[in-house]
Amino acid sequence: MLEASCGRSYQSRFRTWPGGKKFELPPLPPRKIQTSDFPPNRLKFCLNQEGATTAACTGSSIVVDIHSHILPEVDDGPKTWDISVAMCRAAAADGITHMVATPHANDRYHYDREYLQGLLAHLQTLVGDSPRLSLGCDFHLSYDNMQDVLSNPARYAIEGSRYMLVELSNYSVPSQTTDCFLKLGDVGITAVITHPERNPILRESPQRVLEWAEQGCVIQITGSALTGFWGERTRRAAEWLLEHQAAHVLATDAHDLQKRVPVLSTARDAAADICGEEVAQALVESNPRAVIESQPLPYFPRPVLGSYRKGN
Repeated sequence: MLEASCGRSYQSRFRTWPGGKKFELPPLPPRKIQTSDFPPNRLKFCLNQEGATTAACTGSSIVVDIHSHILPEVDDGPKTWDISVAMCRAAAADGITHMVATPHANDRYHYDREYLQGLLAHLQTLVGDSPRLSLGCDFHLSYDNMQDVLSNPARYAIEGSRYMLVELSNYSVPSQTTDCFLKLGDVGITAVITHPERNPILRESPQRVLEWAEQGCVIQITGSALTGFWGERTRRAAEWLLEHQAAHVLATDAHDLQKRVPVLSTARDAAADICGEEVAQALVESNPRAVIESQPLPYFPRPVLGSYRKGN
């Protein structure tokens, strides 16, 4: 168990999946990742003497990204198989060894678990052994979704796990939200609250997030929030959650190769500057690995209560 340290000293073809849905499987021969494929200062590369891309300076570590949109044409993520494959290879180049594909489940995007599992299996065939892929869901907390998940909890949880990503509305976070998390617990699901630092309501009142962490919810911060991609207010909220020991996992929430990219190394470095190397390692390695293995998180300190001063 880690000691808490933040804020303290220490060719085209078609296939049909069950249900009659068809999708195109274009032939995608492997290619090497080129540094020009990615925005500057976003992706760290280590090149061997032959110039081949290798994992970014992580040795034999197991870096797990539990929140990514890498399946094509199922939500607001990639629109082609080419981009999906390139995103996975970019992640591997950055040192990510396992990615959880988490398509949206909301009023706009229908979540068909069996269909999505077929897409994921094909994507794994295209990318090879690295990174390893599994299926989850970006579950929008709504009345209809709650009724369904209480009857079918395994449908939305991360594959083989009792953890489930939960996204809260940007327009309303009612007081009954806490009761929803308790009801999920009653059916054996632990909520992983996604990117509260980006939620315009919670960003201004992050103390509510501390209460949910105290209740046993897992808090996931978007890695690029710590590097300033989402703006100063979001960065400040993310840092505050880290400093108050109410952040347990960093994830990419990757959607593309231009802006919301599948990179965790820079965020890990930023977290290390705030909380130290040991906690930063837990946020990208041991904690998310515990999530996909349905184990208790090794780093889960009691949050440090405190006030939050709103800024511009």
